[in-house]
Amino acid sequence: MDIDPPLKETYNSLLHKSSPPLRGEDKSTTTTAAAAATLIEECELPLIDLSLLGHGSSWEMRDKCMEDIRQASSEWGFFQVVNHGIPRQLLDRMQDLQVKVFQQPFNTKATHKKLNCYRWGNPKATSSNQFSWSEAFHIPLTDVPGLMVEYHNLREIIEEYATRAAKLATDLAEILAQDLGVKSTFFQTNCSPTTSYLRMNRYPLCPISSHQVVFGLMPHTDSDFLTIVHQDQIGGLQLRKNGAWLNVNPIPKALIINIGDLFQALSHGVYKSIEHRVIAPREVERHSLAYFYCPSYDTVIESSVKPAIYRKFSYGEYMQQKQKDVEASGEKVGLS
Repeated sequence: MDIDPPLKETYNSLLHKSSPPLRGEDKSTTTTAAAAATLIEECELPLIDLSLLGHGSSWEMRDKCMEDIRQASSEWGFFQVVNHGIPRQLLDRMQDLQVKVFQQPFNTKATHKKLNCYRWGNPKATSSNQFSWSEAFHIPLTDVPGLMVEYHNLREIIEEYATRAAKLATDLAEILAQDLGVKSTFFQTNCSPTTSYLRMNRYPLCPISSHQVVFGLMPHTDSDFLTIVHQDQIGGLQLRKNGAWLNVNPIPKALIINIGDLFQALSHGVYKSIEHRVIAPREVERHSLAYFYCPSYDTVIESSVKPAIYRKFSYGEYMQQKQKDVEASGEKVGLS
């Protein structure tokens, strides 16, 4: 039973093409994966204990916690949270079930009518630098009621996880929106439980990553307000800070939060939507689960600061432009 998508077969013709240096790196860092790995520094993301926002904390502790969230979003665009309100048992169940779903034969995943949210690779790749050595279930929350009902109660688990993730995302968004001139009801009004989506990712072992760097996910920024990521302890996530790529060390029981393009535009560039990527694994396959906190397509994104860095735009307009850019160049252009 072959569970892996035909990544090597599909990309074989690209392996021998001359590729430009990896973004932000020179050719000397792309000779071997091992050599590249030694040039990537590790970073410890800001770690924030959200229990300090609880009613048992003093006003000073709550204010300090909220300021830490805002500072991390401004300086890093990434941070990790513990005591986040999503039970460890639920996260473990979600991860166990997504592993089982990915263990199905590739042909089943690719052709099953109820698995039409299945994606693999990067069909737009024109060079090895545009590899996406991964497979994913990209699940709009509007599709959950009819999704994969026969697969180990995955639907019920997804619904419970999405409900808790939505609350966490809204709480964080409202903290970040303070002092931005945003109405207090903005996120409750525009980010309903059905406008966001989940993405379950699997990164199979990459047989060619021992002699060149291969992306599990290409360098990109997220097109939402913010993203909540639960990952295993394998590692492979990297972010770009001050022109250098940094390895993000997994922390048990912590969730990763990163700022998306919409918050960067809404905040007049105060909060940073940081470029990040995933390196394909060589020894142990990797899994992650991402919750993307998105508004409805007609939601208008506009900074209260004038003159604004970015003109106002709707989320639907932004996603249409993103699709055009990907079709034209194979890559997202983003806010620029």
